[in-house]
Amino acid sequence: MRIIGLTGGIAAGKSTVSGRWAELGAVVVDADRLARQAVAPGSPGLARVAERFGPDVIAPDGSLDRPALGAVVFSDPAARRDLERITHPEVWRLAQQAFDSAAAADPDAVVVYDVPLLAEARGSRPLRFDAVVVVDAPAAVRVRRLVEHRGMDEAEAERRIGAQASDAERLALADHVVDATGTLDQTLASADAVWQRLVG
Repeated sequence: MRIIGLTGGIAAGKSTVSGRWAELGAVVVDADRLARQAVAPGSPGLARVAERFGPDVIAPDGSLDRPALGAVVFSDPAARRDLERITHPEVWRLAQQAFDSAAAADPDAVVVYDVPLLAEARGSRPLRFDAVVVVDAPAAVRVRRLVEHRGMDEAEAERRIGAQASDAERLALADHVVDATGTLDQTLASADAVWQRLVG
């Protein structure tokens, strides 16, 4: 089994790439989905988040109020680090379970670990990826996508991007780069070319 780390900044096009690779036979493990599991209602992770950030980040139904938490952590680097200290170990535990399941189902599987915060969390993950792929698009393009497709105002989009690792920090980890600057078809063509290098 091979494990490919797939990362990219917010709105770079990482989900488009991981979806394409799933069509091509990859087993995709989505760190964002695991992060939701890590703070699901009733979980120890959610209890620790509530203890650190207070009742205002818990919705009336007992789930995590993500917009409320996001408003705190994206404007306060120390708060964001506290959140990562709570969630990252649990996400990693769930990821290891997913990798083990994939290996049991198919020892020759190509697993793509779709993880947006790889650059931010490097050093905290014991796994050595067989390759790291960065989906890259300039910050100005990503701001436009966040405004047009997710309804953020420009200042909030810039704040979200600024809270993540820089493009240079992500690219420093890359064995391969998918260029997601252009159209969807151009991004998919770049993703296909990188996939052929990974599996060829």
